[in-house]
This record gives sequence, structure tokens and C-alpha cells, in this order.
Amino acid sequence: MAARQQQLAVALFFFLNGILSFPLGQDTQQTSTCGYESCHATKPGMLNVHLVPHTHDDVGWLKTVDQYYYGDRNDIQHAGVQYILDSVVDQLLKNPDRRFIYVETSFFYRWWKQQSASMQQTVKQLVNEGRLEFVNGGWCMSDEATTHYSAVIDQMTMGLRFLNDTFGPCGRPRVAWHIDPFGHAREHASMFAQMGYDGFFFGRLDYQDRLHRMTAKEQELLWRASDSLTPPMADLFTGILPNGYNPPEGFCWDQSCDDPPIRDDPDLEDYNVNDVVNRFLTIAGSQSKVYKTNHIIMTMGSDFQYENANLWYKNLDKLIHYVNAQQANGIKVNVLYSTPSCYLQELHRANLSWALKTDDFFPYADDAHDFWTGYFTSRPALKRYERVSNSNLQTCNQLEVLGGTVSTNGPFGNGDSQTMKKAMAVAQHHDAVSGTEKQHVANDYARRLATGWQHCQVLVSNSLAALSGSSAERVYCDNLNISVCPLTESSKKFSVNVYNPLAHPVTWSVRLPVNGTVYAVSDANGKAVDCQVVPVSAATRDVRRNRGFAVNELLFQVQAPPLGFTTYSVSLLQDGPPPASTQHQTPRAIQNKFLQATFDPETGLLSGLSNLETKQSIKLMQNFYWYNASDGNNPESNQPSGAYIFRPNSSTPFIISKTTKTETIQTPVVQEVRQWFSPWVSQVVRLYSDSRALELEWTVGPLPIDDDLGKEVITRLDTSIQTAEYFYTDSNGREVLQRKKDFRPTWNLKQSEPIAGNYYPINSRAFIKDDKDQLTVVTDRSQGGGSLQDGSLEIMLHRRLLYDDVRGVGEPLNETSHIFPEGLVVRGRLLLSLDRPPSAADAHRPLAQEMVLQPLLTFTDGDLHPNTKLEFSGLQAALPPAVHLLTLTQWDKDSVLLRLEHQFQSRESKVNSQPVTVNLQKLFSTLELLGVSELNLSANQWKDEMERFHWTPQSGERPLLKTFEDPSPWEVTLKPMEIRTFLLRVSLR
Repeated sequence: MAARQQQLAVALFFFLNGILSFPLGQDTQQTSTCGYESCHATKPGMLNVHLVPHTHDDVGWLKTVDQYYYGDRNDIQHAGVQYILDSVVDQLLKNPDRRFIYVETSFFYRWWKQQSASMQQTVKQLVNEGRLEFVNGGWCMSDEATTHYSAVIDQMTMGLRFLNDTFGPCGRPRVAWHIDPFGHAREHASMFAQMGYDGFFFGRLDYQDRLHRMTAKEQELLWRASDSLTPPMADLFTGILPNGYNPPEGFCWDQSCDDPPIRDDPDLEDYNVNDVVNRFLTIAGSQSKVYKTNHIIMTMGSDFQYENANLWYKNLDKLIHYVNAQQANGIKVNVLYSTPSCYLQELHRANLSWALKTDDFFPYADDAHDFWTGYFTSRPALKRYERVSNSNLQTCNQLEVLGGTVSTNGPFGNGDSQTMKKAMAVAQHHDAVSGTEKQHVANDYARRLATGWQHCQVLVSNSLAALSGSSAERVYCDNLNISVCPLTESSKKFSVNVYNPLAHPVTWSVRLPVNGTVYAVSDANGKAVDCQVVPVSAATRDVRRNRGFAVNELLFQVQAPPLGFTTYSVSLLQDGPPPASTQHQTPRAIQNKFLQATFDPETGLLSGLSNLETKQSIKLMQNFYWYNASDGNNPESNQPSGAYIFRPNSSTPFIISKTTKTETIQTPVVQEVRQWFSPWVSQVVRLYSDSRALELEWTVGPLPIDDDLGKEVITRLDTSIQTAEYFYTDSNGREVLQRKKDFRPTWNLKQSEPIAGNYYPINSRAFIKDDKDQLTVVTDRSQGGGSLQDGSLEIMLHRRLLYDDVRGVGEPLNETSHIFPEGLVVRGRLLLSLDRPPSAADAHRPLAQEMVLQPLLTFTDGDLHPNTKLEFSGLQAALPPAVHLLTLTQWDKDSVLLRLEHQFQSRESKVNSQPVTVNLQKLFSTLELLGVSELNLSANQWKDEMERFHWTPQSGERPLLKTFEDPSPWEVTLKPMEIRTFLLRVSLR
């Protein structure tokens, strides 16, 4: 009770200081009847048909975001979002019964900014009366297979914040709405539940799954989306829409459709009211047979529809009138304008129990040979750039807070994080990071990220100048992965600032392109650091083209404090022959004190991996292969492989080479075996002196197509682990799901594509295990993969295809660029760790976070000013190992948004799968905490005001939401997989 009073006092303190206009948003007058109160009445004892007028507006796909908004390039696709919103608002005003839902906040935000004050007032009135309703409400409708949870939370927060700031409680969506994404991730459902949504609707699921669910009347279900969070915390009511997201056949009245309008003048020959009513009643009747209640939903709209909303509404008004007129003749059907939330409310009122689901909706197939598992890997360079951009954005956000006001306006000019936030939010769209857009649109997404990063660089330079006391110019080298950095290549003396965005200290291996051969490196205390110079590999020289000219790389390990930076100084000592020479024979093994990797001297390939601490050894063969992509000329099906669909011609991939040419470098800092498989595949197997993970750095491309064969390149790890056809993949970078070959947990699968039908999204890790051994692979981007033989794990790295897969994009996935006119070259890293299964998570959880949030290196030429502060940490102490600092970002002038996350699942680690308590007042070194209040995950409701519908599963009782008291307002306890979100009122110390 005392703790509760303290919390109230803290909350009052917030309100009295007037900083928390936010989650409450605008004051809505008491007269507003939005949300569930604004729903039209339904009729018990009748079949109620909820017509939902909507438009699905892709935030980029065949056209760029800007082209879609303005209605530009209509030669590609006729679509103009600004006209849709103009037209819908105009039509809603003509009849108070009409309803419309809008989804993509990034488009609505643009439109809103261009409206007059009186139009804005009119729209607020429509929202306050529930006539215009926002659903989902994120900046975009994110992809679910290839997005990382941190970026999804950010983009949802951004969209929902705009709606809250603009419309208050009436702008808050009650329903999540993912009508178009190609398969559905469990972690998304968990996030939506924690964001306070009452339910979730989607359009696409596997054709076999749908058939099964229609028969069993299980198209509406309760999804239990976490193994760790106590139900109903991650329970989400989920409805599968009857027709994707399109209108029923014959009832599309958009200008883009050619269905006949309702012709209701009885004096005219082509009067068709009876025909329309009868067809409608037939469709409604058959739909009601596969759903559970006397309520059904129909989506009246589709892609970019309602540009001339009059066509739709004029015919819908008539449809409702004429069908309902039949009630006088005893027809028990009632048609009404509705929204997904009004439909959901009726399902909730039905007070039924619902089938329970605990797995996910991957992979998705819309026919026997049409598995949408190619996009898990499509556009691998864009997928990596998006992940790097997320790391850069989090660093930018943190330094904006830590550096104070000078970060946005300082010695290097005006910087901002907003441009990058918007670019990252748009990149989460289900045709962006998914890789399913046209090439010119992919280029536009990348350009937006690059522009965002330029804005952030100014902010980061300002912040680091304030924190270090040095306003010397900072240089950013974004091409270090291909050994390009003009400053380090030419400078005789420079310093490296290493900023670590993690809340734990990090040890990181730095590789800098240089032209000298002997260097001295010293840390922030002036202590000499072991370093080594090695020659740049032929593969790197080839991939960088003429962008850099370094002949060597300088290698050393850095140790950076949590949420802070340290500085290393580098001096050229002499020019001379490279000290680390390369041997051309394959070594039997490379090893450090933790790991040993063995090689087959005959082939040059990896042959085994041992953990020297736990005395584990496995056989491990690794090689590269390619699947020949189907061109569609096939007796079973004419489906080709494309941006969405993975369809190999054969279940047996072609081996690229049975042997590899090798070069070996063995130094005290690193040992590496450089493997050359073919002119378009090479790899470095790398082991750093104090690393518990073996690094495989792969370089693939340009994929040759002069043989007219599309290629899908994989790497496959074949081990002695007894997997019994099970393997494990993460969901959006968080919880791990068990997978089994040729198996789906909720229905009897009829497998028709033995490879593509066993591919799943891998976001940050996948592993195989038996009782003794677990091999975990941490990835640096989203990829597709599977386990098709016992003890094997394969990951698709790159794909280049010659045919469109007939899903609308109208372009083969055949990437080239001005640097790579003959085809894109992609480089990436896999980290392998071998552990005992009970302790494997203790290694792979922090490893995956290090891969996602990498240190940012900035460079300063010459000597630093003697008064420069060389080391800084924004934390008083590192967070406990189980706790991850997910978000630290400026909210408004005096407040910051903080998210803390328990990064372990329950029962995953003996040590770390326990509740952990963190004291917020003892968290930051430079911020004075003046007040704290807790929010829901998307930061658009106070946590203690968040109420959701309760649902009863068919198996077991309805779970009751348990509330746990924290020890005090400042001390917060995190349970496994819990994310807690706080608004902190702060001042800089």
C-alpha cells in the first residue's frame, strides 16, 4: 500500500509539473463517442454482416512512398493516397452512418500537415464520433518475418504517438490489423498484446491451415504468444479475415474495379437489386457456416482504393438499405457499416471459448508449390543495411539524451534523430526490409536510411564533443566491412573513439584499413594494446573495387564501457614488409583457449569444432551450394522462384566446390583461414584470441547467370549432432520456437515442396541440439533457413532470379548496381558457438545483442587535445547480464523514454532465467531522475490504465491478469522476456 501511495505521489508530481501531456494526448470533449461506444447497434437472432470500408496503402512497393502519396508515376500503378483521404473525409460527412478505417500513419501524418485548421477540426470531429477510426496505427504495417523486434516497437511507437498527440484517446487504435504480411510471427502477437490491443486481424495464412480452420470453425482463435510471460499478458485474440482483405466477389465498387453498380430504378431494363441482394445473401450465408458466431466481417476495399469514395459509399448505402429491407420478408440478415473493433466487440460479447494457438503462422503457402519463403532472404544487402541502420539509430537516440541540448545544436551544426527514425520506420514495411519491392523503391528506402544517418552523424559528433570536451572533427567510415576508410589508410597518427550502445561492457575486434606495416596502439590509460597487421585479402580487394586502396588491415581488440565510449590512439611506426605472412597450406586446426576448429587438409574445409572449456567436440562440415530456381516450366506447377516465392527445381543443391584454395594467417590477435571456393564465393574462418565464437565471414556474388539459371545460394553446416529432425529459430530476434521437418503443430501437413516448405525465418539466431551438444548460429541480418537432414542446418545467403513470381511486383529479383553492374556482391558474418544445451543461452543471448547493437567507431586525425576526456559511461554500473537496455530516447524537452528488457526466456538458463531488479535512480551517471511513470510497450497508455478484453481458451480456464508490486517506484523487477517502458523526467547532472 505504501508503495502504491508513493507511485501515486510520483504520478501526481508528473502531472503537477505538466510534462505528461503525452500518453493522454488531446483533451477530447465529454461528448465524444468514439471506440466501442460509437458502434452501430446489431440485431440478436440475426446474422449481422459488418461491412468495413478500408484502403490498404503500401508505404512503398511498386512506387516509392512519395510517389504513392502524391499519385505520381501512375504509369506504374494508379494510386494517390492524398486523394483517397480527401475523398473519404468528404464522403463521411455526407452520411453519419458511414464508417472508414485508416491504418498507415506515415501517410496520414503527411496529409494532416497539409490540411487547413478548419479541415483538421472537421476530421477531429469524425474521429471523436467514431466515424473515422484508426486501426493498427503504426508508421507502417510492418513485415513479420524479417523485422527485428526493437525496430518494430520503434515504428509502432512513432505512429501511435502521432495519433495520441493529435486526437487523444479517440485516436488510439483498439485493434491490430496486418492484412497483407506474408505469414505471421508469434513475437508480433506478443508485442501487440503488450501494446494494449484487444484483438488482431490478418488476411493471409497457409491454404491447408485455412481449409482445416474453416472446417473446424477455428478461423478466430486465442493466440498465446509467449512461453515466458504469464497469461494473459501475451494472449491476443486473432481473427482470420474471410477474403484476404478484398471484398467478396462481385461487390467491388472502386474505380479500379469493374463489378456492376447497384441499378435500382425499377423503370429501367437493367434493374439488378434482386440479383445483388440474392448474391449477397448467398455469400453471407456460406461465410457464416465457417465462423462461430452470428457476426461476420467483410472487408470492403483493397490496395489504394477509395480515391473516388463516392463510388463505394453510394453502392454500400444501397446494399445496406436493400438487404435490410428483406427483414420484413423474414430474412434474418442485418447489414451495417462497421469497423474491426466493433466486430471484435460483438465476438467478445458472445462470451464463447476459443481455440488456443501457441506456435506461429510460418511458412505461408497459397498453393501446393507456392511457398512464400524466398523473401526471408531477398535483397540481403538491404536487409543488412536496415540492421546496421537500427544500430546507428539507437546510438543516435542514446547520445541525444546523454549529450543534452548541445547534441541537436552544437559545434558541428544542427543534427536530429527524427529523420533517421522516420526512415527506419518506413523500412519496416512489409514490402521494404522484406525485399519484395521494385528495384527503384529498394534504392529509395536505402537512400532514406543514408540521409537519416547523415542527420544523426551531426548529432553524434555534437554529443561526443560535449561528452569528451573535444570539438575536433570526427570522421565516419561506413565501409569498414570491405576495408575502406580514407583517414586510416593515409594517416600516420589518429585516434579511434569506440561508442558502445549496450548496457554491458563489450570486447570488440577492430579491423582498420592501413598502408603501413607496424603500428603502436594505446588505450585510454596510455597502456599499449596488442595489435597486428595482416594483408588485405584478395576477396576484399575485389569487392571494394576502387573505393579504397589499403594493402593491409590493422587488428586489435577494444574494450568499451557500457553505454559509453573509450578512445584508442594509433601511431604508424615504420613502413616495411607485412609482419604477418600467409601460408598456403591448410592448417589442421586453429584454436584459442576456448575453441578449436579443425580442417580437412585434403579439401581445406572445416571438419570439426570443439569447446575446450566444456570438453565438447562435434564433427562440423561446412560448404556452399546453390539451388537452381524454377523458371515455371514444370508439369506440376508453373510457379517460378521470385522475390516472394522460393521454389527450387530439385531437392538436391549443386555444390559450388568440393575443395577450397586456402591461405592461413596465424597471429597472437587472430587466426584466420581464407577459403576461395569459386570466383563468386569466398569465406574467412576467423578466431580471435579471446572469443568464444567462431566467425564465418562469407562473400557471395556476383551470382553468374550466363547459363540462364537463377541461383539461390546457401551455406550448409553438417554436424554429428543427433537432431531427430528438430531445429530452432528465433521470432523477430526474441523468443525461440521449435521447428520440425515436414510438420505443423496444428494440422496434418501434406508436404508438396520438401525444401521451400521447410524454410523458416531466422532473424538473429538458429540452433540445432541433442542431449549433449548445441550448435548456435548467430546471424547479422534476417535470412531463411531450415534443417533438411539430421544434424544439418542450412541458411540462404543470396538469391538472383530471372523470372517474376507473379505476386504483383512485376520484376525478377536480379540486383545490380553501378558498382556491381554484373550482379550484387554481398558480404556477411555468421557466429558459431558450441555449448551444453542448458547453458547455451548464456552465450547466444548476449552474442546476438552484440551483433544487433554494434559499437560505433569515429576517427579523429592527429593528436587529441590533452584535456580531452578519453572514457565515459552513461551508466553508474553495467546492468545485470539478464537485462538489456532496449530504448533510451529523448521524448520531449525534460523527459526521456526508457525500455528495459529481460533478454532470457524462462527455463532457458539456470543463472539468468530469474527475475532481476534494477534501481532506476542508480542507473544513469549523468542524468538526475526527478519522476517516473510506467507506460505500455508502445508508450501510448499509462500502464495502470491499460485494460484489455479478456478471452477464454477452449482448453483451461480464462487466465486472470496478475499484478506484481515492485519493491519501490524506483526499483523495477523484470521477469523473463518482460519489457518495461518508462517515461522519466530528468535533468542533466
